Amino acid sequence: MLFLHEVHQVVGTKEDAFEAAVRDGWMPTLAKDDDARLLWYAHHAVGSGVSYNVITITGVRDGAAWERLARRIRSGDLQSWMRELDALRHDVNGKLLLPLPWSPMQDVDLANVPSNGPEHGLTMYMEDTMWPFAGKYLDYIEASGSFYAKTLHENRDAANPPFLEIEAAFQPAFGTHRRREVTLMQRILDPERLLGLLTRDIPADVRGPGTWMHEALRLRDQWESKLLRTSSWSPLF
Repeated sequence: MLFLHEVHQVVGTKEDAFEAAVRDGWMPTLAKDDDARLLWYAHHAVGSGVSYNVITITGVRDGAAWERLARRIRSGDLQSWMRELDALRHDVNGKLLLPLPWSPMQDVDLANVPSNGPEHGLTMYMEDTMWPFAGKYLDYIEASGSFYAKTLHENRDAANPPFLEIEAAFQPAFGTHRRREVTLMQRILDPERLLGLLTRDIPADVRGPGTWMHEALRLRDQWESKLLRTSSWSPLF
């Protein structure tokens, strides 16, 4: 399974038209065969990133399916639709991702992904992208699963409800993007706690020796967090 991650720089006055084009064009068109499905459609939460940026993640069955999709866009039935979409955005940056060995999401049953845009509540995600040090990439992939993800899972109890849940963890497919990169799609389970994270210093006991925030500095010290809010029709949310 491949995951096509795209960041769309949408024209501000075309925001609604862009969303409609993806919801009414891309999503149902992909559902006509078994090659791919739109999985997530999300906005940067207001005040948390670049204006009018939209993130989409599309699940693609395999490399052959990706080639067929690319050819449809280049010279097939999706060419005119893509030309119309380009008129609604300034630019788009994409990358093909593979799930990390420990990622909760390894495969997707594409046939059961909704493609009719059922309405649902909005969901917040924290999308973290990290760039490990040279020579530490594989170590970071292993540690992020055996330490960070394990800590999130083990710290679940009634007295300390979880703040985040990792739904997917990715790395770029070979030759398609910056090599040493890890991306986590983390669903925010308790949005009320997000305010505390933004307005208060991180306590010493959360970032001291033995914690992930401390120990991970041996492997990386640069990352980017984006706060994303799904649309009410996003297939996954």
